[in-house]
Amino acid sequence: MKLHKTVVLVGMMGAGKTAVGRTVAQMLGVPFLDSDEEIVTAAQMSIPEIFERFGEPFFRAREAEVIARLMRARPCVLSIGGGAFLRPDTRALISEQGVSVWLKADLDLLWARVRHKSTRPLLRTANPRATLAQLLDERTPHYAEADLVAEADAAYALHDMAREVLRVLATRPDVLEGGPS
Repeated sequence: MKLHKTVVLVGMMGAGKTAVGRTVAQMLGVPFLDSDEEIVTAAQMSIPEIFERFGEPFFRAREAEVIARLMRARPCVLSIGGGAFLRPDTRALISEQGVSVWLKADLDLLWARVRHKSTRPLLRTANPRATLAQLLDERTPHYAEADLVAEADAAYALHDMAREVLRVLATRPDVLEGGPS
């Protein structure tokens, strides 16, 4: 299989963008990058620290800059933060220079994956499950603008989900040449 364009995994926190992204990149023999990791490295502070010190608008602006830089690199698999795809300019850039794949997961699956994590600044609320549900409702119309959709299933193992991503990528020969049949 040969990757011609960067694959950008989008979706909610807990959808599996990082874990699935690493696996897909390994299967394709290309680099895996994570915009959140790149931001942390550049800022030399954690994302919760950036949110606390500078606020979400500042973080989102830096995030957009990092994604634009990563899109100019050679084709890879790129995981971006759950809120990054909400920006119209970021969606347009990704669609022009690469391909977006929405890892679509339902609320129950997302909650099962994030409920014990303290590293999610947006879920530091009195009712984090309700906050997650609200975020999912607000963000779904934006994620629905992704170029491709890979449906998550609670029964999927990591490799099953990675194969699902490869399957949907194979529908785009301009992106993935010689994909799984």
